[in-house]
Amino acid sequence: MQVFRAIPSVADRPVVLTIGNFDGVHLGHRALLAQLAAKAHALGVPAAVMTFEPHPREFFMHEKRPTRLTSLREKLELFRQAGVERVYVCRFNARFAALSAHAFVDDLLVRGLAVRHLIIGDDFRFGRGREGDFQRLREAGELHGFGVASMDTVEIGGERASSSAVREALEQGDLARAQRLLGRPYAISGRVEHGQKIGRQLGFPTANIQLKHRSLPLSGIYAATVTGGGLSNAPGAASVGVRPTIADGLRPTCEVYVLDREVDLYDEHVSVRFCHKLRDEARYEGLEALREAIAQDVANTRAWFAENPISED
Repeated sequence: MQVFRAIPSVADRPVVLTIGNFDGVHLGHRALLAQLAAKAHALGVPAAVMTFEPHPREFFMHEKRPTRLTSLREKLELFRQAGVERVYVCRFNARFAALSAHAFVDDLLVRGLAVRHLIIGDDFRFGRGREGDFQRLREAGELHGFGVASMDTVEIGGERASSSAVREALEQGDLARAQRLLGRPYAISGRVEHGQKIGRQLGFPTANIQLKHRSLPLSGIYAATVTGGGLSNAPGAASVGVRPTIADGLRPTCEVYVLDREVDLYDEHVSVRFCHKLRDEARYEGLEALREAIAQDVANTRAWFAENPISED
């Protein structure tokens, strides 16, 4: 899969294209990507995705921006698994936001990408002030000779598959609902970095996942599995939150204690899959009380995995 950090001024070959943020790459997104790959195969051209970094809502909403379900790296891997051959990551800034619907079509879709066929979600809008819509794309397609199709909403168990619904499920600790919408257990991935090593001092050394500036849609203590750095679905107890016992105002972290393993995961890229929420994050009166709480979390994690054996799928 090829990844481009901008739209070229002139296309090197035609593509079948879809456009969107695709945060989480849930089952609705995956249905659209399957349709994209099938159409591209039929036309003999690459299946391509145009996506944005940062998410437009992050650009416009700043402090009220939604949490991210997937990092760019995670999203790209999910695209690759879905059969996408090209990804165009567009820097969403003031200049891009000011692009008119007409320029979006002429400069990006026609000249930059030579779109043969375009597949979009049923709520897709584009151009300055969201002035462009499906009908405008249909008219542009008739003028420039590319097809346009709209993907209907995908429902899972009577619920619309959407990134907002997945975020809501995770915020409520409903991992089963999130998994239904995603078609897989929710997971985060990142490089293991050095932390304050407080877990090691307490007898529970943890792998600290690098989040950079990313905030997560879930918090609390979880039974989880870890893959990467020589591990495959290794059971562990994961903590996501701001560690209120340690200090106030700390940035969110994701830490995981791998059960019954002594492994050096520093600088390894790992994936943490969340299986079951044990409890919410809490503040304790001192490190000894925190150590006792972690010990109980580890015991509860062991008990949960004893009743719910790990599946390899």
